[in-house]
Amino acid sequence: MRRILFFLLFVQLVGLSGYSQQLKGYTIGPRGDTLNGMDQKGQKQGKWVNHFDEVRGEPGFEEEGLYKNDRKEGVWRLFSLQGDLTGLEVYKWGNKNGVCQYFGINGTLLREETWVALNPDKIYDTLAIEDVDHPDHYKTVIVKNEGVAIKDGTWKFFDPMTGTVARTENWELGKLQKSQAAKRALPDSTQAVAKPKEVLDFEKKAAKHKIKYQDGSVH
Repeated sequence: MRRILFFLLFVQLVGLSGYSQQLKGYTIGPRGDTLNGMDQKGQKQGKWVNHFDEVRGEPGFEEEGLYKNDRKEGVWRLFSLQGDLTGLEVYKWGNKNGVCQYFGINGTLLREETWVALNPDKIYDTLAIEDVDHPDHYKTVIVKNEGVAIKDGTWKFFDPMTGTVARTENWELGKLQKSQAAKRALPDSTQAVAKPKEVLDFEKKAAKHKIKYQDGSVH
């Protein structure tokens, strides 16, 4: 058994060493994983943890996720400096893409945004956009790339006390649809919204690995 454990540790160290040799600089996290790696071209690669201090009254925060060729990719998790999970953002090509969620005390969902990422390597990009008036119906449009993500789809704002949808906005390629602006929740949206799956998964993972974090609850 001891030989097996030694062999697994050796393989892990060799793999880590091989990956690290491809990087110009990196740090080792508390769990022994490679963080904040820079490749030979000076581009960010792999898992990163970014720390931002409070600035001009804006609260500080930390974010963790993956970089691919100096661009954010996949799911990024946002935390307050007290350890609360405050957001889940999805990236593609370094821009927000898909549904991003932001949370308050005890994991309460406060806001849900929908974005479309544009490929920064293209001057123009072709997108399939859902028709807000006809769900599941899409239209193809060509958009000039301005180098930023575009608001597109339904944005939801939740009541932090009840968890119900307080307001919705419908965006189409960065333009707020006036007929849908500030649309109030329908009467049947009185049921509190449960914690998102990502939040529940994070809490389970934290409990399994005995990771200490604050969820904003009062003890």
